[in-house]
Amino acid sequence: MELLFLEPVFKEAIWGGERLREVFGYELPSNSTGECWAISAHKNGECRIAGGIYDGRSLSSLWKENPDLFGHYKGDEFPLLVKIIDAKKDLSIQVHPDNNYAKIHEKGSLGKTECWYILDCEPDTEIVIGHHAKNQEEMEAMIQNHQWDEFIRRIPVKKGDFFQINPGCVHAIKGGTMILETQQSSDITYRVYDYDRLSDGKPRQLHVEQSIATIRAPFKDFEINPVVENLSGAIHTHLVTCKYFSVDKYEIDGIFTKEFKPYFTNVSVISGAGSVNGIPLEAGQHFIIPAKSGELRFEGTMTVICSNPE
Repeated sequence: MELLFLEPVFKEAIWGGERLREVFGYELPSNSTGECWAISAHKNGECRIAGGIYDGRSLSSLWKENPDLFGHYKGDEFPLLVKIIDAKKDLSIQVHPDNNYAKIHEKGSLGKTECWYILDCEPDTEIVIGHHAKNQEEMEAMIQNHQWDEFIRRIPVKKGDFFQINPGCVHAIKGGTMILETQQSSDITYRVYDYDRLSDGKPRQLHVEQSIATIRAPFKDFEINPVVENLSGAIHTHLVTCKYFSVDKYEIDGIFTKEFKPYFTNVSVISGAGSVNGIPLEAGQHFIIPAKSGELRFEGTMTVICSNPE
């Protein structure tokens, strides 16, 4: 099976910057580019195959017409979306719905469970994960009364940290942070608060009613317990397994061979350089390993993040 390399899609944002160009050499639409949709079949930003026998094909068309590439994985749509996010400024305080809420209120969309791997951040950076309200009533009151300092739970963050963000969890990436995000294929975000910022002279839309309906109170932290093992040619860190995906990091140094899980595997090269089955690789490249690809041979010094559907 041929590896499926993808052409990223870029999204401009009020909080974006130019680090995606500086770090990965991407050609950006502007100096306020916030997101690289690296592996995506979502209608709001779909990737196309770059090179090979499927060159130029959309990922969604491959999903529908060549299901053997994906091990005939269940579902009408490609289930995952992998992004790199460059937050030059703070993102809004936000929350995502689960599958049930999104299906009813967002025209059948998937919900949004996601996770963050911190690619880089400035010293003393914090992120927002969770809140301090003791129950649903206090949560609603704090939001309606704009008690943001008391409500928001801030935690310190450093390069290499990993976080799981489940539906109903209040969260925000703060300025100076760059992350790799693995998520369900969904583009539903409810803004609780946006610092009263203006976009084109107007406040950005908030979704207070939907946020109150979906935020879970009290907040319960999702504990991450990475499992590290030394393999021949790589250090493997299993980061998380949840209902929708599993995520692993491989720090490759030399020659590393591996046969991946059934179905398919998303791969993002986050640092370094090398090759896979003789194909040159560098940081910022993303590809899909189709089902039944057999053993792959990686060579070089590089770190890759892999994700699989569950």
